[in-house]
Amino acid sequence: MSKRRNIEVPGLDHTNPIPLATVMGPFLVSGGIPGRDPATGRTGADFDTQVALMFENIRRVMEAAGGTTDDIIKLTVWMQSGRDKKALNAEWLAMFPDENSRPARHTFVYDDLPLDYEIQCEIMAVIGRF
Repeated sequence: MSKRRNIEVPGLDHTNPIPLATVMGPFLVSGGIPGRDPATGRTGADFDTQVALMFENIRRVMEAAGGTTDDIIKLTVWMQSGRDKKALNAEWLAMFPDENSRPARHTFVYDDLPLDYEIQCEIMAVIGRF
């Protein structure tokens, strides 16, 4: 019996044989979470839409794993250069409004994102008690 449990969200699946996220014990680690609409499979039309979709997808991943966004301990973001962090920070503050209880975040400028992504992230979380 495997110690790992793969997490998938319909509409956010990869073309490669790689899960969207994996849980082992209380720990969740994701692969790239895009700003793509899982209902249509399409990437958001602009940067702000992709940011909003990415945060909605973070919530979907956490729910599929049996957790909430309160369980996230780190968010790593890759975004294309020249992008203002205003939309990113607005969604960040909406998801994590308590200034005394936010995950760590590291944002990288990266111009070689896959497909037509302008932003994507990965998360680390601790789900449940351990």
